[in-house]
Amino acid sequence: MQVTRRRRRGGRAGSGSSGAGRSRKIRLATAGTATLALVVTGSSIGTASTQEFGKQHVGQNTKDGLVVSSDQYLDPIGDRLVVNDGKIMASKISPDGTHLAALTTDGDAALTIVDLKSYQVQQLIGTSAKVNLKIAGNDVGQEGPSYSPDGKFLWLAQTDGYTKFSVNADGSLANPVSIKIPADGPKHALVAQAVFSPDGAVVYAAVNGQNRVVAINASTGVVQQSWNTGIAPRDLVLVGNKLYVSNEGGRMPRPGETTINSYNTPVPADPFTGASTTGTVSVINTAKPDAAVATINVGLHPTAVYASNGTVFVANTSSNNVSVIDSGKDKVTQTIATQPWPEATVGYEPDGITLTNDGHLLVTLGRANAIAVYKYASPKEPASYIGLLPTDYFPTAIATVGKDIVVSNTRGIDAQRPTTAAGHGTHDTTSSVQRFQLPDDRTIKSYTPKVFKQNGWTNNSVQVANGKNKKPVPVPARLGDPSPIKHVFLLVKENRTYDQILGDLPQGNGDAALAQFGENVTPNQHALAQQFGLYDNTYDIGTNSAEGHNWLMQADDPEYTESSAGEYLRSYDTEDDVLGHQASGTLWSGAEAAGNTVRDFGEFQQFLTKPSGASWQNLYCDSKNMAATGEPSAYPLVSSSPIPSLNDVSVHGFPKFDTSVPDVYREQIWKQDFEKNGPANLNMFWLSSDHTGGPANAAAQVADNDLAVGEIVDEISHSQYWKDSAIFVVEDDSQAGLDHVDGHRAPIQIISPYAQHGVVDSTYYSQITMVRTIEQILGIQPMNQKDSAATPMASAFTAKPNLTPFNAVANRTSLTGGLATQPSCGPDVVAPQFASVQPDTAVPADKQQVASQWSAWQKNQRLTGPNATADYANPAQMNHFTWYQTHGFKTPYPGENKVFSPDQVPGAFIPSAESDG
Repeated sequence: MQVTRRRRRGGRAGSGSSGAGRSRKIRLATAGTATLALVVTGSSIGTASTQEFGKQHVGQNTKDGLVVSSDQYLDPIGDRLVVNDGKIMASKISPDGTHLAALTTDGDAALTIVDLKSYQVQQLIGTSAKVNLKIAGNDVGQEGPSYSPDGKFLWLAQTDGYTKFSVNADGSLANPVSIKIPADGPKHALVAQAVFSPDGAVVYAAVNGQNRVVAINASTGVVQQSWNTGIAPRDLVLVGNKLYVSNEGGRMPRPGETTINSYNTPVPADPFTGASTTGTVSVINTAKPDAAVATINVGLHPTAVYASNGTVFVANTSSNNVSVIDSGKDKVTQTIATQPWPEATVGYEPDGITLTNDGHLLVTLGRANAIAVYKYASPKEPASYIGLLPTDYFPTAIATVGKDIVVSNTRGIDAQRPTTAAGHGTHDTTSSVQRFQLPDDRTIKSYTPKVFKQNGWTNNSVQVANGKNKKPVPVPARLGDPSPIKHVFLLVKENRTYDQILGDLPQGNGDAALAQFGENVTPNQHALAQQFGLYDNTYDIGTNSAEGHNWLMQADDPEYTESSAGEYLRSYDTEDDVLGHQASGTLWSGAEAAGNTVRDFGEFQQFLTKPSGASWQNLYCDSKNMAATGEPSAYPLVSSSPIPSLNDVSVHGFPKFDTSVPDVYREQIWKQDFEKNGPANLNMFWLSSDHTGGPANAAAQVADNDLAVGEIVDEISHSQYWKDSAIFVVEDDSQAGLDHVDGHRAPIQIISPYAQHGVVDSTYYSQITMVRTIEQILGIQPMNQKDSAATPMASAFTAKPNLTPFNAVANRTSLTGGLATQPSCGPDVVAPQFASVQPDTAVPADKQQVASQWSAWQKNQRLTGPNATADYANPAQMNHFTWYQTHGFKTPYPGENKVFSPDQVPGAFIPSAESDG
């Protein structure tokens, strides 16, 4: 059943009801009901910050809106169409205003056509069984698609060119034709925006991966002209004879400048933060194609460009402002701030622009789930800020259609797509199309407090020490006030939901049927939860590793990574991509800026070299020898980072992601360093075996990870540093399984003498609140508006320490289970009392063929070796494989009625790169 409640101008706030099928229409908050009990002073609001969630959970509809995993409520203005076919990365309105064409990923299609008259999804185009029109691939670029001026053709940006469609009279697409732009050595074209000449004869295309713009004959597809631009051209507009092109990476480097790589191009960069330092717009004169390309300096990470009446507006996503360019003079005449909350200057991420006929400039603020509205008259007259309007999750494109404003929201209502009744996954991501008529200025202002409340923006959210507070408390209220905690350990693991690990604990809100790796696989995590506290309402924000590690290291998934999700060839995880680093820095750079020491064990490392013979089996035996003798590794591995500030504080012998390296080996590398050098103030770890997919089977690898975590906590808690330490254990994301509450819910642990012991804490927490807690303990300035608004987890700590150490629990599941060849030092044998609880991984005769198909699939997923890539495998397939492995291919995946072969797996599609080269 589809629920439809429409309203154009008045009415009451809707409740966020949902309907079945591919799209759901829901009435939202309206101008007449924006009364909130808030104290408003200018743009500051006196209300609770993110602690206001209390024990609310993700997916719950409340008086403040729908709770999502990013410390936010959703209750947008206007009418909402929920699209259950994946995330909208970018969109365009047809010239006649009747249809919206959206680039879509992580779902059923590459392209979604929405009929704006019926307000329904009309057509899906892609590779899955659900589409109406098949094309070769589901990969999509960062911008587009592009309609011809007469509306008869549409071009879809893909990896090495475009797919050209004819547009039928009813707005649907037909007759896909491939237009190729070949790779240049290792550089794929990775095309972004395209615009047509006024007569439709020429298509000008931003070739993002090759730092150029090309002119293509629209009829033949032949490239007629090429111009070099700045780094990573993305969006472009045509004003008269001039093309204005936003360059995400800014200008090319000058001799002697510090640079960091972005897709085989050196980019001017800050060696401390690892972020790019320039942003530019290239200007191409199409009437004089041989003329030199001009350059206009703008803010950092320019994305959207929009032209109106001889003015070009540029969204500087990382600088959080908009440059206004007079196209007659090609000069920036003013810069409009998009920083609505006085407590933080960065992290709002402007990414879409439009201008109404009556002079209202509208700018989407992706990470604030809002539209900033300004009164605009001319390039020289300063724009005046009016207020904010609420949107759904991560608005990415905005357009005027007659009297309507139409907004595409990348993540819609979060991971609420109905896929299986058995539970939820992070790849159940939705998107949405939002439509409303612009209220008058007074009403826009009245919505602003609502946006503040939905983001947790409050007065005095970040307070700095004034020298008066002398008594140490575990989580100080002011940055720089003393804490008895001097050493923080952040242990980042891979991909598990709460239910997968702790769903079998009856004290918490778990589903034992989904406890894939319960107490017999993860006895240490269960023992830690019993001793130090069980947290059953905490959320990872990202969908995958590329997002999750960013949330932990940057308190954000920057727009560059967010918008790259449809085509990960350019970058995945962003450790080696300067464009994925925010200018305000990282957790480690902030720690150093605050006077702390830092030591990194694998986190955000990009490169790994391994000596001959460093197999999983040999490293396992080596770890046993190191533990017994204290000798160094016989197989020294080397990890490194392209970011100078991180490389300088890294322990290079601690290997980055590679499932052919056991975590017990990583634990021994760390232990030797710890016993020799002691801890830093901030110690970061990447412990990745629970990703699964390596030589040992899934249960063995999760058990390996569990034992390593237990041993690390044991070592710290029996050391002289225990009295002033805190250990945070977190998954980078929770994408690798199901959870009955929400796919983003994940297991965390807070371990310290100052941690609340033996409690069940159902307070809403997230990775952002964890990062903010670490910042408060170590006096680190928050990095952006997200962690600035977050409430530290002070209630998880107590002023009275309990110095009882943790004793690691022996593994109950053999660490060598599933190995084709056992280690030379012998298989891992568990205690006799646990022999009966070993996972039954024997494959029945009637499942041997399907198991062989999965074995062949596994060999192509880059799970092991120097080129191992986190999440290279299709996530739906990886989740099924892990489940099947754990259950001996006997039990169907939850919610399904048979064991599938790899090519039969239903569900989400993520472009592989996860398929990088």
